[in-house]
Amino acid sequence: MPIVRNSFIQMSKLPNVKGRINYISSKARQENLYAVYETTDRKFWMELAKCNQEEFKKSGTEGKCIEARELIIALPESFVDYEPDKLLKLFTEHFKQNYGVECISALHHNKLKTNYHIHLIFSERKLLDEPVEKIATRNMLYDKKGKHVRTKKEILDEAGQLRSGCKIVPKGEVYERNIFTIKDSRFKSDSFLDEVKRSYTDLINIYVKDDKQKLKVFDRNGVYLPTKKIGKNNPKAEQIKADNQYRTMWNQTVDRALISGVPEGQILEVKQSEIGQKVKASIQKSGRNPALFKSLIMTAVYALELLISRIFKNKVTAAVVKAEPEPTKVRAVNEPVTVKSEPISEMPKKSELASKYLRLADIYTKLEKQNTAIYQREQQLDCVEKELAGAKGIFKAKQRKELQEQAEQLQTQIARMKRYLSSIVQGYGYKNVKEFMAEFKASKAEYADYQSAVARWKQQTGNKAESDSLKARLHRKQQEVQERENNRQSYHYRSDRGGR
Repeated sequence: MPIVRNSFIQMSKLPNVKGRINYISSKARQENLYAVYETTDRKFWMELAKCNQEEFKKSGTEGKCIEARELIIALPESFVDYEPDKLLKLFTEHFKQNYGVECISALHHNKLKTNYHIHLIFSERKLLDEPVEKIATRNMLYDKKGKHVRTKKEILDEAGQLRSGCKIVPKGEVYERNIFTIKDSRFKSDSFLDEVKRSYTDLINIYVKDDKQKLKVFDRNGVYLPTKKIGKNNPKAEQIKADNQYRTMWNQTVDRALISGVPEGQILEVKQSEIGQKVKASIQKSGRNPALFKSLIMTAVYALELLISRIFKNKVTAAVVKAEPEPTKVRAVNEPVTVKSEPISEMPKKSELASKYLRLADIYTKLEKQNTAIYQREQQLDCVEKELAGAKGIFKAKQRKELQEQAEQLQTQIARMKRYLSSIVQGYGYKNVKEFMAEFKASKAEYADYQSAVARWKQQTGNKAESDSLKARLHRKQQEVQERENNRQSYHYRSDRGGR
């Protein structure tokens, strides 16, 4: 199974579209610039910037004026085999056809040539077929902010002279001329970026030569949280890095919850109630707050850990690491069987998914062992922290130091073991634990169906068919061993180093 990769498309607001265009399209400023493509002339962007600045000034809105928006589209490295000019034209025209706005784009490589990507700048406004002009029916008065006022008193000084920045548009002259439409509000919606990601992911996958490079759009409604890519010279690099650490912590805890048996629906409820809803409410109230986001993530992690702990405590053999995978239940065959008129000549054949079960069960056992080992370390840490809390007084300073060191060691071990747990399935070609568990459960169900079918077949044939012969049983055993070996060879194998 190839490792599934997520597409990466990022959108940003541009307060200086002219400067940004110069930056992405300049060979002097770009280390590896392969192509530039424009759907209109540069004059358009100058007029667009002017229009946006004027509208922003009239609105009285605080902050920065958004003159345009930019998409950064990551491409598979195999796309270097396509002609840069044609490739860039395809991706740019694809956007223009979908949204009907003007674009300018550039195709780049980073310095190390490990990140092949497109910068696509697009307008939120369209040119009008004909300019719309407004004629003054009387003298129009404007203050220095460009705001329309009613009396001359508001724009004249004590000497009766026009204040600096103020103006008067005489009756009969044009006081306003618009060549652009209003901004298209869909570009600000939450659904727009998801829509663009799906559209470009589909486009990329058409031209991917190797199936291993096929991309998927990250499911924002799933159990995991996406991590953010840190771009070159990003002033918020440290903040994004810290943010990613807490997102990764949540994702690792999700992996543990899935392995432990916490229902996916319950994980989604925790994510929605403790992260999604609270983050949205916080942003609406006071904007983005990195410190609060960290706190919300940690609360959600604690909520999942509580569910995991409950499952472990409810297991009779919680402290015992299973050496073998859980036996698959075989459907009962002691029920009345309707015998077919024609005898069954061949035993049921194992499906491809059922054939994977034994290998998948081995992986699942490894996950369970690692998860149990983590839980045991966490229990040790709880004991040490309780003992540390009780070690008070000047005569227990040495004991506190020893306990503190012990706690720090356990915390480091646990963090390392959690990282390894999440990496186990990746070593076998799976994107994450959720993807593995889905295939494992499906394989387990088909394997159970196969065993039931074989049992019924044996009953119907009275154990006199080929299946009961020593030769046949030996042949089937050899097939199972060969299947397991073939499956192991088809996947990248990683040695088990977790929990050591």
